[in-house]
Amino acid sequence: MGDPRHFRKKYSSPSHPWQKVRIDEEAELKKEFGIPSNTEIWKMVSKLKDFKDRVKKLAPQVGKQAEVEKAQLLAKLLSLSLLQTGDGLDKVLSLTLKNVLDRRLQSLLVKKGLARTMKQARQMITHEHVLVGTKKITAPSYLVDIAEEGSINFHTSSPFGDNMHPERVVVKKEKAEEKVEKKEEETIAYKAEEIVDPEVQVTPS
Repeated sequence: MGDPRHFRKKYSSPSHPWQKVRIDEEAELKKEFGIPSNTEIWKMVSKLKDFKDRVKKLAPQVGKQAEVEKAQLLAKLLSLSLLQTGDGLDKVLSLTLKNVLDRRLQSLLVKKGLARTMKQARQMITHEHVLVGTKKITAPSYLVDIAEEGSINFHTSSPFGDNMHPERVVVKKEKAEEKVEKKEEETIAYKAEEIVDPEVQVTPS
């Protein structure tokens, strides 16, 4: 039997464990994006920091190799929709943590209307219901690129693939509520000629 694998740490923990501002920010992010642990947030912080560090390192460099690395980094960020066509690498320095968190599979599942809440989206992913293309993804923090975004769907064996599943009717309920509201508005909006002015006396013929 060979030596056990040594997994490289994928994030850097905060320099100080008790910083109120940071702790409050992490609490808000966990609530907004349905993230149960700080570790997942720190991984995204480290990924964003890595992008910014690479930009700072490449900015002063010149030469063929530097241009190749700049083009590769720009293509990577464009594919993740963190930059838009026409943006330069300097735009990376203004990216926020929320920009990265929005590209997680868990977030996109809610945005596409395939899950009601972030918590439900996380359960669907970890319970192996979700496909990205032909790949079954079980990591809620998986960063989805633009080419893959349109292929997010449920596995063929998943009960959530049925549009009539009770957890898939959220969109239908919203449409039904809109129809009810519209009907109520139409009922209230009487035609002007049907409203009788009480001050006008109608003389019988």
